[in-house]
Amino acid sequence: MPDFNSIYFLWPMLLWACALVPALALVYALKTRKRPPVVLGLGLLLLCIALARPQTVLMTPVRDAVVMLVLDTSGSMRAKDLQPSRIEVAQKAAQQFIEDKPRRLRVGLVTVAGTAALAQAPTEDRDVLLKAIDYLPLQYGSALGTGILVSLEALLPGAGIDAQKIINESAEAGGAKNQANSGQSLDDRKTAPNTANPSTGQGRQMAIVLMSDGQSNMGPELKQMADLAATHQVKIYTVGIGTTEGDVVQMQGRSMRVKLEDEALQKVSAITQGEYFKADSAQALKRIYNQLGHRLRFEKRAMSEVTAYVSILGLLLVLASVARSFVRMGKII
Repeated sequence: MPDFNSIYFLWPMLLWACALVPALALVYALKTRKRPPVVLGLGLLLLCIALARPQTVLMTPVRDAVVMLVLDTSGSMRAKDLQPSRIEVAQKAAQQFIEDKPRRLRVGLVTVAGTAALAQAPTEDRDVLLKAIDYLPLQYGSALGTGILVSLEALLPGAGIDAQKIINESAEAGGAKNQANSGQSLDDRKTAPNTANPSTGQGRQMAIVLMSDGQSNMGPELKQMADLAATHQVKIYTVGIGTTEGDVVQMQGRSMRVKLEDEALQKVSAITQGEYFKADSAQALKRIYNQLGHRLRFEKRAMSEVTAYVSILGLLLVLASVARSFVRMGKII
């Protein structure tokens, strides 16, 4: 849609031609004692405006947009509070997202358990992506912060983000200090300094979709990685998979009830100006991916000449007026 507040003209002096339209209408009314055809007048007015070569700001699709899917493959994703299981429901919905994606949109895949791995670099090839999602073994641990970090490194190769260095520093700073702070809220934790230079707006053409039940107990802190994404203007859309009641699963030889912990996911999306979605059923998750498809339409503002569009509209109005006159009166007035 054009931005009518940003209309400019390459040849503004030719706008004076628009004054001919009311002048001709007045002459017509005086000579015929009839009301001038309004549609014909509007058509001629648009043709006169087209002479001045109007320009306006249009939203045009970005050809190099990228979305990174980050899928939680920790043991808690085997919970069956979503049928047949959290991971299977997430896989099917992710596959649907890929099949419905715009042709030029590149999508990558990162899997997250005790660590994170780039399962598929960003690509337009749907078949390759679907194959990468088809088999996702579940593993111990959940390092959601690492998943965001690996995604940022893949999305912004020239931004100076060294994922391995940040992971190593996080591990060295762990131990007793991390254990002492494990009970703090996400907002209370100390944010690590940014280790990379912000990219110049490149992140606006990119996004991360994080699908998880919200449990994170390993790797760099989730909030720090959200801050890093926000620094590079990469939005993170989070999808909470599971229910608040949760389900009992067997993990490391003992039974544990795993519930959806979505407070951290909500904060991550808020920090990066993304959006949080709660998927507490298979049907809800499918609806969420449909909504994400609409939100992930990357566009840029560009000044474009709209002379052709104005000319065509004006010509159509003139022809419509002429055709109406011929049908009603058998002649062209």
